[in-house]
Amino acid sequence: MKAFIITKYTKVDLQFADIPVPEVGDNQVLVVVHAASVNLLDKKIKTGEFKLILPYKFPLVLGHDVAGIITKVGKNVTRFKVGDEVYARPSDFAIGTFAEFIAIKESDIALKPKNLSMEEAAAVPLVALTAWQALVEKADLKKGQKVFIQTGSGGVGTIAIQLAKYLGATVATTASEKSFEMLKNLGADVLIDYRKHDFEDLIEGYDVVLNSQDNKTLEKSLRILKPSGKAISISGPPTPDFARRVGAPWFVKIILSLISLGIRNKAKKLGIDYSFLFMKADGGQLQTITKLIEREKIRPVIDKVFSFNEVNEALKYVESGHAKGKVVIKIK
Repeated sequence: MKAFIITKYTKVDLQFADIPVPEVGDNQVLVVVHAASVNLLDKKIKTGEFKLILPYKFPLVLGHDVAGIITKVGKNVTRFKVGDEVYARPSDFAIGTFAEFIAIKESDIALKPKNLSMEEAAAVPLVALTAWQALVEKADLKKGQKVFIQTGSGGVGTIAIQLAKYLGATVATTASEKSFEMLKNLGADVLIDYRKHDFEDLIEGYDVVLNSQDNKTLEKSLRILKPSGKAISISGPPTPDFARRVGAPWFVKIILSLISLGIRNKAKKLGIDYSFLFMKADGGQLQTITKLIEREKIRPVIDKVFSFNEVNEALKYVESGHAKGKVVIKIK
């Protein structure tokens, strides 16, 4: 099959290669990939930013989102059959959606929403699971609470705003003014033009922050939370708790403890609960998200669709920071 691979951590383009179709384990399904989407995580894996906590083996096919059709099932698979249209964020160490086929664990996949195309479905899994695990699992966001979602026009932001509104929260977000109309339509209540205003001067007393920016922005975010508020960061710094969850070696736990010590201490002094979220694959949660999509409570926002041979161009576009919503690769 055709696939985009790396043979070492690198900053150069992915290689277009012929590799074997993956074998299907007893608890896996083989999916012919119709569409994939690009995430900043792909760039971070590619350049080795996460090599301490996610030490991948090479050659490695990149890609964390997929929508396609099952062509083969393992002997222990019971919930899916050949011909099912599915979508998924495959588990860490089992990624590889920039390819014509991928083998995925049954527990990672869900039936594709009936009201979405393959390209639309491929835009959903990683960002929707991130939003769900941040706002539902970690924040336990309740009706009437206030949440600040940074960079609302990004992939995670566009879904998180909609999910927060479904949960009954008031939503503030940052974006450029040209994205305001789109974000209002998604449900954002308070829109802050990051080019003109510092959000710290405009909002306060919030219950939850979903941080996707640098440490300086994270520190400001702590100050707009009420005591006992929750700061959840998807951009770091990772914590020792995260290292324990992924089973990282002892020296990685020490490194992450030192890296995150400053922000953890500042949060503690303010009475804030700080946590780092590295989303995990979960087909059950994705099936719940499917129901919300089919009820039209959540919809994906797509910026551009690239062809399969334009994977490197799609990656560069995402890395530029100009994408509004998701960037999708049409493979079949």
